[in-house]
Amino acid sequence: MKLPMLAVSAAAMIFCGSAAAAPKAKVQPAPVPPPYAGAYQPQGVDEIGLWRDADEDERKLANSALLIRDEKLNAYVRSALCTAVGADRCASARIYVVRVPAFNASMTPNGTMQVFSGLLLRARSEAELAAVLGHEFGHFERRHTLAQYKAARTGTDLLSWAAVLTSMSGSQAKYSSFDNLQLSVLGGLAKFGRDQEREADLIGLGYLNGSSLRPSAASRVWRNLILEREASALERGLRKPDFDRVAFFASHPANGERADYLYALAAPNDENKEDGADRYEAVMEKWLPLFLDDQIKLNDFGGSDFIIKRLAEAGWTATLWRARGDLYRLRGNQRDLMNAADFYGKAVELDPSLAEAQRGLGLSLLKTGRSSEGVVALRRYLELKPDAADASMIGMLVQKEAK
Repeated sequence: MKLPMLAVSAAAMIFCGSAAAAPKAKVQPAPVPPPYAGAYQPQGVDEIGLWRDADEDERKLANSALLIRDEKLNAYVRSALCTAVGADRCASARIYVVRVPAFNASMTPNGTMQVFSGLLLRARSEAELAAVLGHEFGHFERRHTLAQYKAARTGTDLLSWAAVLTSMSGSQAKYSSFDNLQLSVLGGLAKFGRDQEREADLIGLGYLNGSSLRPSAASRVWRNLILEREASALERGLRKPDFDRVAFFASHPANGERADYLYALAAPNDENKEDGADRYEAVMEKWLPLFLDDQIKLNDFGGSDFIIKRLAEAGWTATLWRARGDLYRLRGNQRDLMNAADFYGKAVELDPSLAEAQRGLGLSLLKTGRSSEGVVALRRYLELKPDAADASMIGMLVQKEAK
């Protein structure tokens, strides 16, 4: 049974489907979207209610303890969106950068855009960040959340009535038919979500193709995410994920398919455009230690190590050596502690004033039986950061080990 609202633009579906099936074939680049028609205004009681819910969620978000209020960072994220989608579209979005260590961004029907710190950690350039933000704006411009809401309500209404009629019949055959209907409806909703994602990908690539930023960055985002998840699975002893297959109930296209068709849809003048990597690195320098700390606390050793090493491709810094030391020390195997001491030592060589590296070095050395060297490092930590929250504890540890 075909549910109402369970279709996106036929042209977009055919175009994206052909790109996914044959990513290396010659296809037309994603077209630049037409002039912006302005933000959609809710119509009717249900839509107005949905907008009010979004307004209330935004009010809570604006007062959240997780919100990063740094003016420079917020201005930069906004500029990346504006560069991608243009000033007229960008004016419809209110951006909130949130301290959540996950790869994600989202946009609600009322214009609220959330950008997670985990996305900022994983992006490597302004173009990669803009690719994700443009994708989310594509959802907003095509009113996908509203369409999902209507489709889900139609589907659940259908299932509710079908459940009532099935219970009244008392027939085993009717119960079997209801199960099939339920699978059909839920599968249809999942496919609807995947089609929306492909359409948002198409629109997002159109934004980038018309901007000064490099559109091939969109494909790189997904390829890096695939590599990260493979590294995470390998460390956990899990089977390598298959990124070219889509489960029946998946709400997004397969990452492998996505990376391929995004590359195919990029404009051919890609190399003549900029990726803004230097600008991105400069803005992120202040936030990198904090975002790395949050990532390491997720207890995903393989994924975290992949992110650190990927960041280090441009050159190892004291911040990255310190983060890798933290990652190995927190896992806590004896060989990890020896590696951690080595990593912290390299961080200290590059920046002797990095207090956290001195602390990690001292604790790792103590755990590996090098007490005298560990005490020296911990004393240096206390000199650099006498007001640290753990200063009393570290001081007591130094006194104990120095005896």
